[in-house]
Amino acid sequence: MEALIARDVTKQYAQHTALKKVSVTIPEKTIYGLLGPNGAGKTTLIRIINQIITSDSGEILVFGEKLNPNHIGVIGYLPEERGLYKKLKVGEQLLYFAQLKGLSKADAKARIKKWLTKFEITDWWNKKVEDLSKGMAQKVQFISTVMHEPRLIILDEPFSGFDPVNAQLITKEILELKENGSTIIFSTHRMETVEDLCDHIALINKSEKILEGSKKQVKQQFRTNSFSLEHKGSFSLSGNYELVSQEILEEDFLKSIVKMKTPVSTNQLIRDLTEITEVHSFCERVPSMSEIFIGLVKGESHE
Repeated sequence: MEALIARDVTKQYAQHTALKKVSVTIPEKTIYGLLGPNGAGKTTLIRIINQIITSDSGEILVFGEKLNPNHIGVIGYLPEERGLYKKLKVGEQLLYFAQLKGLSKADAKARIKKWLTKFEITDWWNKKVEDLSKGMAQKVQFISTVMHEPRLIILDEPFSGFDPVNAQLITKEILELKENGSTIIFSTHRMETVEDLCDHIALINKSEKILEGSKKQVKQQFRTNSFSLEHKGSFSLSGNYELVSQEILEEDFLKSIVKMKTPVSTNQLIRDLTEITEVHSFCERVPSMSEIFIGLVKGESHE
């Protein structure tokens, strides 16, 4: 089953189109990266899914059902703009949010204590939010998002305000939530996090979806048939191979970038190279998600 399907979702504000016929398919029990530059329309789509605003046209299905108020209980949402009450104590605040999601007071207390223990912050129960650092408040907000064990979790820039240690802690929890059956929609500008976490991605730019697929499919689509090798002894190429660059590493060791003009097997390329130089290392140059993102957003061809 798909966790969420959006079909031709459109949202217009006066003269501004926030979303234009955006369709995405999010497989269940995956981490799905919703990517795009500022103002692309990501947050608008997230707000529509959370029923904060409504779309002008199109439809959204959540676990096979048309989006409706009952889905609030199966969704956990961590907004980019944080929403904690500064004067409330941490324990009171988490208890309030848990009961809003339908948990009994007893169940809510048990789950809150479990999460505070997991994050080693049990002594925060009586601390006011205004006395917490930004990173500490982020932990509380994350707990409030997931403690009712939602099937669908939406995280909008979840690592904002975290140092590397706490970012790693939240990463571990996200992976564990997926392992336990949750589907996670993950909106971020941190492409290294997309590389590490996401199974599938969609890229929205200027209100339209311009790319969607599994991370493996996307990388396959953007292969350049370029290879990097370190070798001993310079060489030149002709015919089906192009020598893109060649630089000296030390003494007579060099690093070269070779591109196939028309694809041949990697084994054939290695055989051809070993006839003209002493190859010490060889690997394909697969574009990173950051390179793909920048290339598409800047308008470079993605055919």
